[in-house]
Amino acid sequence: MVIAILFVALNLRPAISSIGPMLDPIRIDLNLSSSEVSLLTAIPVFCMGLFAPLAIVFGRKFGLRRSIAFLLGVIGVFTLGRGFLPNYPVLLISAFFIGVAIAVISPLLSAIIKHSFPTRTPALIGVYSFGMGLGATLAAGLTGVFYIIADWPAAIASWSLLSVVAISIWLRVEQPTEEKVEEVDFEIRRVSPLKNKRAWYMLLFFGAQSALFFSMLTWLAPIAIDKGMTVLTAGGVLTLMTAVQIVGNISIPLFFNKFPNRFIWTVIVLSSGSIGVLILMFGSLNMVWIAAAFIGVALGGLFPIALLMPLDETTTADDANSWTAMTQSGGYMISAFMPLVIGVIYDQTENHDITLLLFLSFIGLMLIFAFLLHKKN
Repeated sequence: MVIAILFVALNLRPAISSIGPMLDPIRIDLNLSSSEVSLLTAIPVFCMGLFAPLAIVFGRKFGLRRSIAFLLGVIGVFTLGRGFLPNYPVLLISAFFIGVAIAVISPLLSAIIKHSFPTRTPALIGVYSFGMGLGATLAAGLTGVFYIIADWPAAIASWSLLSVVAISIWLRVEQPTEEKVEEVDFEIRRVSPLKNKRAWYMLLFFGAQSALFFSMLTWLAPIAIDKGMTVLTAGGVLTLMTAVQIVGNISIPLFFNKFPNRFIWTVIVLSSGSIGVLILMFGSLNMVWIAAAFIGVALGGLFPIALLMPLDETTTADDANSWTAMTQSGGYMISAFMPLVIGVIYDQTENHDITLLLFLSFIGLMLIFAFLLHKKN
């Protein structure tokens, strides 16, 4: 089950993160503006927010096993389609359906972890985060290499192979017994997270975290290119950031049982992110690599912290699914269009000064909501 969770999570980022290194080739080849090409990452993230509540429907109506297998297939088919029909409408349509699939899979995985590993959720969230980070790292680093070998349609479509591997592993694993909860009983025993202000703090924290992650994923390479790097070298910077991130994804949650104060961990990783952004603002070209490492530490810690928040507040898999669906739904919708906003601003200003200030504002917002959650009232 642990390996299956890892491989499912591995599929939740490459279809999005492979676009970042290819922004300039896609924009030039299809004659698009920066804001238009930014939609390719904005749309799936928006869908990840808008359609996350469908996880509750899928989980109850079709079960965890079939739902996740089917949605992995959706990701694979639409990722592959980008290689056969490399035009802007197809890229937009594929971005939509990939986003919907990711939206539903994410809360279902959290529910599986809560149900199957109730005493080891931090460690399993680490595996989940590690898988997502590894997928983003592989896509960020290898897509540029595939582009040099072939072209951008083949480079981004190649990640469809991951879904085939994940489906084959997922269907071979013995699935947990799924509790069938009657709708009436569900309404009686569960207080909706919509009525809980702590759930809203988590939603806003998740939104700021997600905005920082997807904005970095989309724009770190272009920022490095603006500073004078080549496309391939800028892809290396993005790879370094995501490589450090996945180390944080798997290692930081392992310390949570020994040092359980989430607020202290949040302050530490946010401080690292602030240092990284400030280096991007004021450092030289060579210091971009150092900035990427500091930002990677922040992203590596923030995602598992955000994932654990609803699991720490709930006691059942069904509640964990509901709270996770709410926080991810609102959070992703808040963050979805930040890469697009940055693209529009860049089209107008032709520099990334405002972009870097936005990154610092995301960090400030996360600190505020982490403090409110730490107050426990």
